[in-house]
Amino acid sequence: MSVLIMDKPDLKNYTLAQLTEMLVAMGLPAYRAKQVFSWLYRPGLPSFPRMTDLSLQMRGELEEQYQISRLETARKELSTDGTCKYAFRLADGNVIESVLIPEEERNTLCLSSQVGCAMGCRFCLTATMGFIRNLTPAEMVNQVCTVTEELCAKGQVVTNLVFMGMGEPLANFDHLITALDILSDHHGLAFSSRRITVSTCGLIPRIAELGEKSKVNLAISLHAADDEQRNQLMPVNRTYPIADLLEALKSFPLPPRRRIMIEYIMINGVNDADADAHLLAKKLRGISCKINLLPYNETSALGYAPSPIERIERFREILRHHGYTALLRTSRGADISAACGQLAAKER
Repeated sequence: MSVLIMDKPDLKNYTLAQLTEMLVAMGLPAYRAKQVFSWLYRPGLPSFPRMTDLSLQMRGELEEQYQISRLETARKELSTDGTCKYAFRLADGNVIESVLIPEEERNTLCLSSQVGCAMGCRFCLTATMGFIRNLTPAEMVNQVCTVTEELCAKGQVVTNLVFMGMGEPLANFDHLITALDILSDHHGLAFSSRRITVSTCGLIPRIAELGEKSKVNLAISLHAADDEQRNQLMPVNRTYPIADLLEALKSFPLPPRRRIMIEYIMINGVNDADADAHLLAKKLRGISCKINLLPYNETSALGYAPSPIERIERFREILRHHGYTALLRTSRGADISAACGQLAAKER
């Protein structure tokens, strides 16, 4: 289960700095926090008895006051292309999803940040769940821990993390920042900020703050180049319209040699015309970015269909003609519950 004893604080909810403060308040030396923190994220299920560089008395005191959480895998589906989708059951019975996408030189894990989502995007199955609650930092980090544990047994590792699963990460901002700190700490999971990407539908006030508090990559779920079209697909656009969003991106504090990823789902007959490509190219002028074209993962419940590959290739060529790096992400997991929210829906 994700949380074992509800009235005990979970050590995986704390950064190393926070953990140090807590243990010092217990009367322990500050250096003990690094030892405890590193045990939490070593391969193998963490437990207080395993912390063998701490005295028995110290381990007992920690176990009396704290717990170490883990996730329960409720369901797992493996695609013929190697994509693996996990449904994790939380302590309160809710279910979230993670997706492992293996490629030749990397293993990318797509993470959830909320149970459900409040953004209401018309093409997203998770939106039909509505918003249930935010995930804790531990529940975000434990998605990585659980899959890492599984891969270690095969001699593999998770190399890249993307917050593109269930939920809007910037709507769970404080917990997200804590999770990013834990994930990137070299005493713990030690992910480089270059290998972590946070995707947002465009919560403008939080975008600049993300850049100030973290050096992770930024991805923007844009999916339309004009406000009327985006209003229909993504209700958030009525609050944060495209022009305001793009201005926020121009001032985003990008680390050297980084670009913002613009995500654009290709939906047949909705946003895939030549005129849409030309308008998108015009709107993105002045923004250091690359464009990721995503074939829509079809689900019968929502009524949309993916653009034909010929149409996507034409769209990409127009963008390239305008001087953009335009990538076509191959649709993965087509033979399993590929669309965001599908696997969780089976477990509800």
